[in-house]
Amino acid sequence: MTIFEILSFNKELLQKINAIGFKTEDCRFIDLYSEYEQMRNNGDKTTWIVAVLADKYKVSVRKVYTIVKTFKKDCTEQAAESPNKTYTESPDGSTFAGKNQ
Repeated sequence: MTIFEILSFNKELLQKINAIGFKTEDCRFIDLYSEYEQMRNNGDKTTWIVAVLADKYKVSVRKVYTIVKTFKKDCTEQAAESPNKTYTESPDGSTFAGKNQ
């Protein structure tokens, strides 16, 4: 299978991932974040967890905090929509998509 075939097959998913600001390099930190969550659930302190994971994954402490912040963000439906759509809030508080720009 070629790179083109893989990209073509996953085009829609890749477009949605790109729309929410996901960077392909973030994939290498999935295990780091999973370990972070597991350690937090075990009651470990954040500062200690971050220090341990920074050492284990050979990244800075600041990078671990950034990864945690990024991975904790909610993925809203709006974020997964086309990046060219604008969203407007109506007077009743509902949100609707505007024209593509």
